[in-house]
Amino acid sequence: MTKIVTPAEAVSRIADGATVTVSSSSGLGCPDLVLRALGDRFRAEGHPRGLTTLHPIAAGDMYGVKGIDHIAQDGLLTRVLAGSYPSGPSNLPMPEIWRMIVEDRVAAYNVPSGILFDMHREAAARRPGVLTRVGLETFVDPVREGCAMNASGAARPIVARVEFAGQTWLHFPNIQPDVCILRATTADEHGNLTYEHEGAYLGGLEQAICTRNNGGLVIAQVKRVTTNGSLRPHDVRVPGHLVDLVVIDPDQRQTTETPYDPAISGQIMRPWSSFDLAEPGVEKAIARRAAMELRGGMTANLGFGISAMVPRILLEEGHPEAVTWAIEQGAVGGMPLTGFAFGCASNADAYIPSPQQFIYFQGAGFDMSFLSFLEVDVEGNVNVSKLGKKPYLTAGCGGFVDITAHAKKIVFSGWFEAGAEIAVSPAGLRVEKPGKFTKMVDRVEHVTFSGNRARAQGQEVLYITERCVMRLAPGGLVATEIMPGINPQRDIVDASHGRVALAPDAVTMPLSLLAEGPMGWQP
Repeated sequence: MTKIVTPAEAVSRIADGATVTVSSSSGLGCPDLVLRALGDRFRAEGHPRGLTTLHPIAAGDMYGVKGIDHIAQDGLLTRVLAGSYPSGPSNLPMPEIWRMIVEDRVAAYNVPSGILFDMHREAAARRPGVLTRVGLETFVDPVREGCAMNASGAARPIVARVEFAGQTWLHFPNIQPDVCILRATTADEHGNLTYEHEGAYLGGLEQAICTRNNGGLVIAQVKRVTTNGSLRPHDVRVPGHLVDLVVIDPDQRQTTETPYDPAISGQIMRPWSSFDLAEPGVEKAIARRAAMELRGGMTANLGFGISAMVPRILLEEGHPEAVTWAIEQGAVGGMPLTGFAFGCASNADAYIPSPQQFIYFQGAGFDMSFLSFLEVDVEGNVNVSKLGKKPYLTAGCGGFVDITAHAKKIVFSGWFEAGAEIAVSPAGLRVEKPGKFTKMVDRVEHVTFSGNRARAQGQEVLYITERCVMRLAPGGLVATEIMPGINPQRDIVDASHGRVALAPDAVTMPLSLLAEGPMGWQP
């Protein structure tokens, strides 16, 4: 009997009250056609009702791949656990899933991506849930929000603090999926899946195993179907015995606003000269200072925002392969991409499944991590996961909490003030007009990174801005390096309302950060 069905036939098998796990990372690997069919079925029939959905990374974006927004309907969706959610600029309409969250119409949780993958592994093996120290003293911890994003979420706790072997841990009980929806490139008639046009494997295999081990249904969306026996066994990433139904979407996009780019899936290698360099300006100066922390042969993790510019700095310096980059979607090496293609890499050395990448991150196997911030407080806490006034401007925590939990060294990058007008010249930076508000606050809105825990663990933490480099000290934030042209008292101490102290031995950063050509970085 054939496994190939229409989208409507596939979703007709999903029952009321089911828990559905979806493999996706924004537009990357999103099984959008199946999710659209699920939303269409509910509008037509009023079923299935009362679904819980699990999204280790976001499903869909705000630029044409609706993803989770297809199913963001009252009655259809009652609970959602996601590492991240669709996000974008304030000039675009708020995604419907965010509207449901802020209006408390769905019980919603922001769970670190690595922990969500861990939950699938533990449920698959029928172990008693996830026991982890990732997230302690952050919003993940039940002493704070316990991952809950609204009142409905808080009313149904998903994590508890427990004592085990003389230490405090977080325990996430198992959530067993009834349905898995994943995406690949090619399926044969038996349901074996290959990923040759995909920019990442994500967690489809682990999510399918978990669902199958709990007696559930696995639906795969693919671009094309081939005959049995025509796929190389080494290319099969999800074997057919785990797949029940196959839906074909010949028009599925590789990632956000990208129908298909063979360099993203490693089928061609781009010349290094084909990549854009970082645009001159304030953010480039910040990224350059961050790059100065690197040495040849290191492995570094990379996040969104200014941090994503750091590989382009090394490219301009003539050393694009001096550092191995590792990103949470699974690419290792090469050139991590920016903009709509963030989460992908060209010229990668390897692609590994996201769950294995997160094991590497949680255990801090890398040398350092480059991440961004929304705001930093006097204790060194960082918020990247919540912006109450405009919630969908941030995607949530994603892998941020997993990455920072035990990292040996963390370099945060961001603006000291929001909306400041900064003049840039080879002689230095000048604050021509102060910003609307400082990002150095008394208390962050959401603790995505705990400064107190970092101090207790001996982590090295830097905060790099257009005005200074701050370090996490026992007493709080201390500016140890000043950008050329910046007035330390006026532009740092006074602008932060005294929340940032000035080190007595603070030095001036090199003018090479503002050079028109390469700054002279050497591995």
